[in-house]
Amino acid sequence: MRGLYWEEWEIGQEFVSPARTITEADIVMFAGLSGDYNPLHINEEYCKTTQFGTRIAHGPLIYAIAAGLVFQLHLYDDTLIAFLGFDSLKFTKPTKIGDTVHVKLKVLEKRETSNPDRGVMKRQLQVLNQRGEVVQDAVQAFLLKRKAK
Repeated sequence: MRGLYWEEWEIGQEFVSPARTITEADIVMFAGLSGDYNPLHINEEYCKTTQFGTRIAHGPLIYAIAAGLVFQLHLYDDTLIAFLGFDSLKFTKPTKIGDTVHVKLKVLEKRETSNPDRGVMKRQLQVLNQRGEVVQDAVQAFLLKRKAK
C-alpha cells in the first residue's frame, strides 16, 4: 500500500481515524517511559481534590496515541519525507481513563517547494473524545513526495 502524494491532497479534504479507549495502563506506562510522574497523572487521591476529580492523561500521551491512529489510515505510507513541525498545538480539554478518542484531519494548505519532487502540506489535527469534544487541536506541516513526471 502507498500513501497519498502531494498532488493527491486536496484543500478542505477530511479524514477520520479509528477510535481507541484510554486505559490506566496507558497512563502508567507513559509515566514510566517519559519520567513524568506529575500527581495529576498518577495519584488518584490527590486528583480527587483537583478540578478534574480523577487522574488525567498526559497531553503528549494523547498526541502520541493520535499519531498512531492517523498511521492506521495509511495516508503517508512511502510518501512522507519529513514532519516539519507544529504551527500550533493546544490541549483544550482533559482526557480521562475510559475516554475514547479519535482523530479528524483537515487539509488546510499546500505549497510547492524549490525541489520539484516534493511539496509541503499543512493540516489541522483534532483529537475528539466520545462526546465529540475537541481535546487537542494542532496545525502541522509535512514534506511529501510528489509524483514523478
